[in-house]
Amino acid sequence: MNNVKKGDIVTRKSHNHDVVFFVDMIVKDKIAILRGITIRLKADAHIEDLNIINKNEIKKIYNILDSNVKSKIKSKETQNNNFFDRNNKIIYTGRILHLDGDKRYSEKSNIYYKKMGLKAIVKNIPERNQVNVANNLIERYNPDIVVITGHDRNDKIRKKL
Repeated sequence: MNNVKKGDIVTRKSHNHDVVFFVDMIVKDKIAILRGITIRLKADAHIEDLNIINKNEIKKIYNILDSNVKSKIKSKETQNNNFFDRNNKIIYTGRILHLDGDKRYSEKSNIYYKKMGLKAIVKNIPERNQVNVANNLIERYNPDIVVITGHDRNDKIRKKL
């Protein structure tokens, strides 16, 4: 019997351990509701399908992810003639307004925007409230780019946005 519990970090055997998840909830001691750690994904799985990951493996996964992001930034710097080198040139970038329904992802996005030297306003807004606040935030901040994440479902209310 698998001793998976809420809060564990796991992968799914049936998907060849392709995504690392946080166990958000256990339903009837049989099904785990999962939330992706390195990618934005929700899923469910039978508890028997899950493999618990130890802390050393988690650190290794985060280091690989961070290294990949840094490598992509470096690659873009080279491709764009040191686009991110602010010491040699005046570079103007647009302002980004990013609304995210998941606090962890909004914090992660904010960190990456800063690493890339972008002007971003990142707000953690629950999905159900995004439709109510988006227009006011757009008027307030007057962004050049709007990113809205955490709106995974369609319904009549969201069409107003």
